[in-house]
Amino acid sequence: MVFVLALVLPHHGVNAERIKDIASIEGVRDNQLVGYGLVVGLNGTGDKGRATMQSIANMLARMGLTVINPRDIKAKNTATVMVTATLPPFPRAGNRVDALVSAIADAKDIQGGTLLMTPLKGPDGKVYGLAQGPISIGGFAAGSGGSGVQKNHPTVGRIPNGVIIEREVPLSLNSLTEVKILLHSPDFTVASNITREINRALKNGYAEALDPSTVALKVPESYKGRIVELMRFVENIDVAVDTPAKVVINERTGTVVIGDNVRISPVAIAHGGLTIEITTEYQVSQPPSFSPGKTTVVPSADVQAREEKAHLVEVAGASLGEVVRALNAMGVTPRDLIAILQALKASGALRAELEII
Repeated sequence: MVFVLALVLPHHGVNAERIKDIASIEGVRDNQLVGYGLVVGLNGTGDKGRATMQSIANMLARMGLTVINPRDIKAKNTATVMVTATLPPFPRAGNRVDALVSAIADAKDIQGGTLLMTPLKGPDGKVYGLAQGPISIGGFAAGSGGSGVQKNHPTVGRIPNGVIIEREVPLSLNSLTEVKILLHSPDFTVASNITREINRALKNGYAEALDPSTVALKVPESYKGRIVELMRFVENIDVAVDTPAKVVINERTGTVVIGDNVRISPVAIAHGGLTIEITTEYQVSQPPSFSPGKTTVVPSADVQAREEKAHLVEVAGASLGEVVRALNAMGVTPRDLIAILQALKASGALRAELEII
């Protein structure tokens, strides 16, 4: 049986979605933060590298303690880490977000450690947050004498609400005279539909499609200084979304997803397979009694090849259901189906985009 996930849509191939589900507002997005820090309080599972010792010396120097030779520092309870966080849209100073802590050197485990105050910077080089606190890894690692056990990933942990936002991202919505709506998946038809539906709802030509991924919306006079109310109204407008014909294949898992608009021209497919089976049996060779020979294990390999009879099947589908039924009738496996779809695309019979992930 073939594992095929079908995206079943209305027969006309168009589905209605809210604008908020298929697009976003320019400037209203997350921002990534990153910083370099030290985790202390480990149980002898920290770093052994010279960079960690130098980092400890620099930290002590900022606290007024001078270290003449950083190589003299022996601190297996310390690890150097990279700290990352996601700054949400419209952050306010004093708000808190989670911090993700990841070891970057040879630390074996950061369980039970505490992250020292670490500045987190944005792409512009400015500090937007400070991270500090005890680390939770949700797992453990233990071992002795060459044996060990590990749960989850002990060199990556999280600090819930461990980042305090110190700087706000400047964005004043109410001062805008134009708002740009960005489509998640660029499409000429969808951009045109969004423009038409917004103008119909606002009863004027305020919206204009700039390209397949951008729709510019001029702020009406009645909504000046009330951008939040305008976007609440606009993002809940239903828009007809045209789904492209696409087949998505994941070769690692054998998963195939076929869209409802996929069509196959009349074509004949010959499907057959060659199966090679190799088995190995181990037999014991016992020497005669009182002989100088030794008992040995002799492997015996048996190779068998079997080729299935190929079946020539005609496949032509005006709908997804007919295509799936024809392929299932052939009894193909997911791996065979992937090969068949690739061959159909190469022959021009598959009228859809073939995407392999």
